[in-house]
Amino acid sequence: MGIYHQCIAPWLIDRGMRNQAMAKYRPRIPPMAEGTVLEVGMGAGLNIPYYSTAVKRLFGLEPADYLREAAARLAEVAPFPVTGLASGAESIPLENQSIDTIVSTWTLCSIPDLETALKEMRRVLKPSGRLLFMEHGRAPEPGVARTQDRLAPAFRLLAGCSPNRQIDVLLESAGFRLDDIQRGYLDGPKFIAYHYIGAAQPC
Repeated sequence: MGIYHQCIAPWLIDRGMRNQAMAKYRPRIPPMAEGTVLEVGMGAGLNIPYYSTAVKRLFGLEPADYLREAAARLAEVAPFPVTGLASGAESIPLENQSIDTIVSTWTLCSIPDLETALKEMRRVLKPSGRLLFMEHGRAPEPGVARTQDRLAPAFRLLAGCSPNRQIDVLLESAGFRLDDIQRGYLDGPKFIAYHYIGAAQPC
């Protein structure tokens, strides 16, 4: 992994994750997590303050050293143990059916092989577990979707982000059942503001 993807891109992503629009919606998902939790793409640990005491242990999957080290500083004051995992989501170093809750916020757009990653998440999740997600993705309006498709190559090159992924379809294709999902625009330009927010369980 080159210096851009290990240092520069993570720094840019971290700056983006701290914008006011995301800060407004960030508290929606982490408080619903419970038990042994895996956060996919923990980044700099910005979700850590929003987890409740229902969390017994938190694993944070984050391949970038820069972001994992930043998350470790926030983890020091968490009321539960936090373990950083230096791995991508395509190969999660956890046992089968060992996780009660998976949390993914603004992460599924950036995983190179999302199909494999979702299968890995399903593997480590208990049959009764839940995947909680808040992700931007493909908009239903044809004009907005065309803009997303046109911008996707540049987004992937500069930020590792695919803004045109249809999250609900991808989750169902990977063997998840959508128990609760909201679709709609949040704040910001339409080509990155369409979101899928909800919960899914392994079928």
